[in-house]
Amino acid sequence: MEKYKQMIEQLKTGEVNSIEISKEEFLQFREVLVKDEMFKHFRGEALQGGNVIFTFLEVPRS
Repeated sequence: MEKYKQMIEQLKTGEVNSIEISKEEFLQFREVLVKDEMFKHFRGEALQGGNVIFTFLEVPRS
């Protein structure tokens, strides 16, 4: 879980532009992500094969 928190922080600070989460890790990652106070600023894009790429948006999604 700490690994996911660190990845989320790197996205928020702009240290990385995106992170790719495997379908096997998705549920665990999402559990951490939804608890983040800036949850609405994250955008997940599903890839063929089940992986998801997350990016951080300056303006929260509605």
